[in-house]
Amino acid sequence: MKDSLYNYTLRLGDTSLILAQRLSEWTGHGPFLEEDLALTNIALDIFGRAKGLLEYAAKKEGKGRTEDDLAFFRSDREFFNLLITEQPNGDYAKTMIRQSIIDCFDLLFYTELAKSKDLTLAGIASKSVKEITYHKRHSFSWVVRFGNGTEESFSRLQKGLNEIWAYSGELFEMNEDDHNLIKEGIAVDLDSLKQKWELEIKELFEKANLVIPETLFMQQGSRKALHSEYLGYILAEMQSIPRMHPNAKW
Repeated sequence: MKDSLYNYTLRLGDTSLILAQRLSEWTGHGPFLEEDLALTNIALDIFGRAKGLLEYAAKKEGKGRTEDDLAFFRSDREFFNLLITEQPNGDYAKTMIRQSIIDCFDLLFYTELAKSKDLTLAGIASKSVKEITYHKRHSFSWVVRFGNGTEESFSRLQKGLNEIWAYSGELFEMNEDDHNLIKEGIAVDLDSLKQKWELEIKELFEKANLVIPETLFMQQGSRKALHSEYLGYILAEMQSIPRMHPNAKW
């Protein structure tokens, strides 16, 4: 079970880390000052969650590595983040539709994880729920705003949904690690979240006049460390300074 807990926590940490790195790309480029600050703070919240999860993963690994080692000194084939988090931001409408899909899932997921028998995971989750509640309200409001704005804002929103929807199915993929930890009362049964997530997302999309793309194919691969071409570029930028100066103290 130790390996399963390490793998599970690492996966959650990776997903938060890459999502936060993507969102941080908007820093200084938001549509207006208040929104620039809002999204920067959301990215910082998610970075904080990533730090806690990777710190715990390093502890469970028991090889003397730190959360920084896990973040900055692994290759793309050693990362297990969800594919949706590494997709390009696109315009602000695409970023918000991606974020709404993730926020809706995360609030359901971390609410359940807060009940975990693993007290460290439960503690991280409890803190995260408070933050994600705000994140979800923020992204949902922007989706409705874009969907009921101008013809161009709606068009950009629908285009963003069309591009990102195929990555949403992976949110609910489970493997042996999940099943092992579910039996121990540690992990979240993702099957139990899917129906509620679908209802909330459909309700949001109806408010924004969006049409869910008709596709039967969902992208997968992150559970086996298989990624899109984008992850390598994210890591190259994120890891460049630590790799150039591995002994630097901040």
